[in-house]
Amino acid sequence: MSDTPEPPAPSDALRFAFGTLTALPVHLTRWDRPTARGGMLCAPLAGLVVGVAAAAFGGALLLLGGGPLLAAVGTAAVPAALTRGLHLDGLADTVDGLGSGKPAEDALRIMKQSDIGPFGVITLLFVLLAQVAALGELYAQSWGRGVLAAVTAAMTARCALTLASRTGVPAARPEGLGAAVAGTVPAGAALLCAALVTALCAAGGAAFGPYGALHAGLAVLLGLGLSELLLRHCRRRFGGVTGDVFGALAECAGLTALIALSLG
Repeated sequence: MSDTPEPPAPSDALRFAFGTLTALPVHLTRWDRPTARGGMLCAPLAGLVVGVAAAAFGGALLLLGGGPLLAAVGTAAVPAALTRGLHLDGLADTVDGLGSGKPAEDALRIMKQSDIGPFGVITLLFVLLAQVAALGELYAQSWGRGVLAAVTAAMTARCALTLASRTGVPAARPEGLGAAVAGTVPAGAALLCAALVTALCAAGGAAFGPYGALHAGLAVLLGLGLSELLLRHCRRRFGGVTGDVFGALAECAGLTALIALSLG
């Protein structure tokens, strides 16, 4: 008999994506590298669901009489709630590790500690303020632009995780989520996923004309580009990726896309 694991069903991949990247009550049926590969390719779908939920809540606040700022706060709160703050926590831990200036082993130990250092606190403060400011600006322009931004940012954030899971990107530790998904996604499949996400977001932006499509597509590419720079820096500093690094990449990509959409 062969020891090669049976290829996962599409439902297994979806369960992996939603079970690891959201707090939705999804029961994981498999936890192996073939399933991780499919799950990370499905990561933007998890982002789509999170983005739609965030936009729906923001839109509901507007319909109930709340202004753009309140809608922006609600929209920013939903992704944090649907991930139990794991991506934000990963961002804070990663910044603490990078800011420590210590060798990789010591920096990774700092990242595993349960407390958040000053670098992490300051980063979280400014990241959340920037999210609310960008969303508030877009909701002030129109409800539709706020919706597009929420969905685009969420999909871009999870697509950054797909790219970070590509072959050639090692794990910094032998355990944890980073080790489970690192190097599982073929590079070509990861790039194809990024192209599809860019095209879908550009199609959504087309509701605001040709410039809207270009603007949305560029926002995705900028988000993915900035997250790639952060990924390279983390690889140099830590030797690879961890679950915390994945959280930082998601927040970096999503925020960059939001800011890009709010400008111009």
